[in-house]
Formats: sequence, structure tokens, C-alpha cells
Amino acid sequence: MSSLRDVAERAQVAVSTVSAALNGTRPVAAATKERIEQAAAELGYRPNVLARGLVSKRTRILALLFPAPRSGFGLTEMQFATGAAEAASERGYHLLLSPENADPIEELRHLTGLGLVDGVLLMEVRLDDERTRWLAEAGFPFSMIGRTREPGPIDHADIDFARMAGDAVAHLTGLGHRAMAFFNHSTDGYSAQYGPAIRAGEEFEAAAREAGLGYVGDFRADSAEQGRQAFERLVAEHPEVTALAVMNDHAAVGVLAAVAEHGWQIPRDLTLMLVLSSARVAEMFHPRLTTLEPPSAELGRLGAGMLIDRLTGDGDGPPRRHLVACRLVPGDSSGPPPADRTADRTAGRR
Repeated sequence: MSSLRDVAERAQVAVSTVSAALNGTRPVAAATKERIEQAAAELGYRPNVLARGLVSKRTRILALLFPAPRSGFGLTEMQFATGAAEAASERGYHLLLSPENADPIEELRHLTGLGLVDGVLLMEVRLDDERTRWLAEAGFPFSMIGRTREPGPIDHADIDFARMAGDAVAHLTGLGHRAMAFFNHSTDGYSAQYGPAIRAGEEFEAAAREAGLGYVGDFRADSAEQGRQAFERLVAEHPEVTALAVMNDHAAVGVLAAVAEHGWQIPRDLTLMLVLSSARVAEMFHPRLTTLEPPSAELGRLGAGMLIDRLTGDGDGPPRRHLVACRLVPGDSSGPPPADRTADRTAGRR
């Protein structure tokens, strides 16, 4: 393993100059810095982050607290992490992915007590999130991807759920649908206070009401079996529904299986869309599903950037708040409602 002295000898400068150039502790002439960086690259030199932290009182490591879903991390979830990691790397920071255990506060005490991280980036934020209170009281720097009920002075970046629901409803009404259903996350898979689930449900209902679209929103499904059962109940109780939005990819698999068992076809008999799923995930379904793709990478980048701004002093001032729209990606699962279920539909039924 190469050392600072090896880099200094190759670049023909003092060891202290190498340290200053690589750690940013004092200005170094551009030509000299470039020569040092080239020498470090040729030797494969990697700085000792912990040793550097002892001197600067900073480790330049951020922790992404991301509670793992019961189904594990999928493509959509990992896009948040990769976006945050890329933004951190561009500014000379490293990102540590830290799935939480059963006691998130104990996890925070342990993580911050080690002195290994400069700041925390929170994911899967609940409306009343005990982690934010603990970090604020501890005076430990943090930002959120998501938001609490009242974010107050906390920097955060989140999905614009109102616009997301409005775009989805406009898509359906434009196709001629008069009644839709929404399968939200189940409370056994996510906290009852899970922000995205609550906001998505509220905004879908509001958008449907404003558009005069019949809305059914009391279904929850996070697995293929739950999706199948929810669809069977939907068909039995709400035959007027011709469009369905599903929050969970696994639940959509169950819906498609149940649709086939009924002898139906997508989109001839039902328009089906995914909510907050990557377009790459939607492409894996047959037919390719219409999706409301979350700005995962952008939100990850914003969250990490805001946190680093606070750490470096560039983010002084009022809290930074970003709401970013989803992208409606039409697939092969969108179509007009079936004629045989439009004649006697009761618009506005709940």
C-alpha cells in the first residue's frame, strides 16, 4: 500500500504539501496539485479516512439511515442510495448505508457515538418520526429524504405527491375512466405513520374528488397474495372501477395473476398503473405497466447536497425544502374503459 511519502517522492514535493493538496487543509498551486493527484493515481494511493479525521475533526463520511423493506432493497430503493452516494463523492464525501435495527434510536446513539460520521441522511420518514427529535436534541447534523408532518427547520427533499396524484388522475380521465381504485401499502409492511403511504392516499383521494372521478381507497397490499385478494374483493364490491393504481410491485404481480384468472386482459378490461416504481421495474411486467416514476436519484442527490452544505457552512440560512415531481411513463397497460362496464357506472361511488 502506497503512503504519503511515496506520493511526495514521485511528485517531488514535501510530504506536507501532499497532505495539504489531498486533504484541502491549505491552498496548493494548481499545477502542483495536479502533479500530486497524478502521482497518487499512478501509485494507487488511498488516504486513510480515519487518520485524516483525527486531524480535521471530520471524517467526511455520511450515514444514510434506510430501514430495509421486508421485501428487501429493490431497484427503486437503491436509486435513492446511488444518487446520494454520487452527490457525496463529487464533493469528497463517502456514504455509509445503514439499515436500521428494531430500535432506531439505539442505532442512532451507536452510530453517532462512534465518531465515524459527520452527518445523517434519513430515509423512510414517518409523519411523527422520533429520529428527527433525537437528532435535533443531540445537535447532530442531518437532513431528510421525505418529511415529517411539520418539518419546521429541517432541510428536506420529497416527492410532490399532490402533483403525482393529479397527473395520474388526469391520465385516467383523459382515457375516459370514471372510477378508479388505489391499493396502498399495508400497515404490516410499513409503519402506520409512513409518510409516502399517507400522502399518496390523501392526494389520490383529493385529486379524484376534484376531477369528479369515483374513488376507492380502502385497500392495502404489499405481497402478491395480498394483491390477488385485494383485486378479488375489489371486483366483488366495486364493479364500476375500471382503473387501478398499485403502490407495491409485488402486489401488482398478484393483481395480474387474478386478472388472468378472471379471463380479463390488461388494458382491455382494466387499466393498471404502478405508483412510485422505476420505469425499469415497469418494463419487467407483461404488458409493460404505466408507472409514476419517482425522482429517486434526484432526491438522493438533493438530500446529500443539503447535508454537505450545512456541514461546510454553505447552507446557512432558512431550511431548504424541495418537492420534486414524479414522471408519468405511459406503458402498454393504459387504455379506455371497457364499454360493458361504463353504461351503469355510478360515478363518485366510494
